[in-house]
Amino acid sequence: MKSEGHPDYHFITVKMTDGTTFQTRSTYGKPGEELHLDIDPKTHPAWTGGSQQLMDRGGRVSRFQDKFGAFMKKKG
Repeated sequence: MKSEGHPDYHFITVKMTDGTTFQTRSTYGKPGEELHLDIDPKTHPAWTGGSQQLMDRGGRVSRFQDKFGAFMKKKG
């Protein structure tokens, strides 16, 4: 296998938004560099399922639930 065809795979430090850090291997930067995350999977609603609010404009949500609500009900 040719060595020049593969990127350098080394250890870096990842710093989360809450200040915690962990080490992982990556092709990012140089060995020993620190990667600062702007979006933290421990706190961002995309990963935590944060509080979502549905706005019912013109009864669209209620019309949808009337039409398809039977499919969404849990079977007991």
